[in-house]
Amino acid sequence: MKFVLEVTLDEGKMTEDTAGELGRVLRYWGGNLHHYALRPGDGSAVYDSEYREVGRWRVVESPAD
Repeated sequence: MKFVLEVTLDEGKMTEDTAGELGRVLRYWGGNLHHYALRPGDGSAVYDSEYREVGRWRVVESPAD
């Protein structure tokens, strides 16, 4: 499996304090993962401190090596 996190850094609070906002996203959404089974297909939208959607995380199957 693969955990994929995509965050757009060129909008809203992300442009004002990129490191701070990205750190917040990682802490908040990382801490929220225990609510998920973390199986392929799981995922959620990711929001900044103003509750605007700035990305998504998801669990996908890894391609065979």
